[in-house]
Amino acid sequence: MLGWEGVCEFVAVAETESFTLAAKKLGISTAQVSRQITALEAKLAAKLFYRTTRKVSVTEVGKIYYQHCRQILDGLDEAERAITNLHSTPRGYLKLTAPNTYGERTIAPIINDFIARYPELNVQLHLSNKPLDLVDEGFDLGIRLGHLEDSSMMAKQLSSRKLYVCASPDYIKRHGLPVQLSDLEHHNCLLGTKDYWQFRDQSKRRSLRVKGNLRCNSGQALTDAALKSIGIIQLPDYYVLPYIQQKLLINLFDDYIDSDGIWAIYPHNRHLSPKVRMLVDYLAKQLTP
Repeated sequence: MLGWEGVCEFVAVAETESFTLAAKKLGISTAQVSRQITALEAKLAAKLFYRTTRKVSVTEVGKIYYQHCRQILDGLDEAERAITNLHSTPRGYLKLTAPNTYGERTIAPIINDFIARYPELNVQLHLSNKPLDLVDEGFDLGIRLGHLEDSSMMAKQLSSRKLYVCASPDYIKRHGLPVQLSDLEHHNCLLGTKDYWQFRDQSKRRSLRVKGNLRCNSGQALTDAALKSIGIIQLPDYYVLPYIQQKLLINLFDDYIDSDGIWAIYPHNRHLSPKVRMLVDYLAKQLTP
């Protein structure tokens, strides 16, 4: 009987196609992963990977072995979840990431409430606007905003956000009120990371390229610029809605307001542990309008 030595390392390399990424995923050294794989291949008397200086790929024998090993590890995960489900209190480590501003304003307070409810959890919340690699960085969960492009991730929509186009009363007074979307061509449209704004036109999404004299990757900075009557902005509700309600900003194009998703994402081939699933459900409940 061969035993378990090297199996976790083999599965990690097969799924990441990299000894280095597998080592990071498992929290061990690359040399240790390599030693375990070499020993496993010796015990099996079979070559599991093709190795070059640039690429690692699974052999045909390795693919067969992977399918069996993956089923066994999934079964162990199910057994662990069954035991964990016997406990009503989530505990242990939980690592997640979220965008900076939305994370600070919305996600972090919800996470803090969750920790207060379940103090045996040890949570690491990393705020970043960079699209971090969940597998490479060892995250259990990521919060993403807008349109998802990464098909390697599983996703659950938690809520949605509205995108408002607005300007200050003083800007409108000095430059006029844009009535049609085409009028934006003659206005100073302040840009974020994209060259276009998105609208919902008769149930269809429409992108409109705009231009202006300020580009910034900070929604707070763009909101400040709009409040100072520099130009028109399109930003999510959590940036501008309080100012619209205070009439410091005017909501434009109410009939064309678009919305997009707020998502919880996690890697394929990774079942959600009960504590992560409980957090996802808690986030969805708290974020429901």
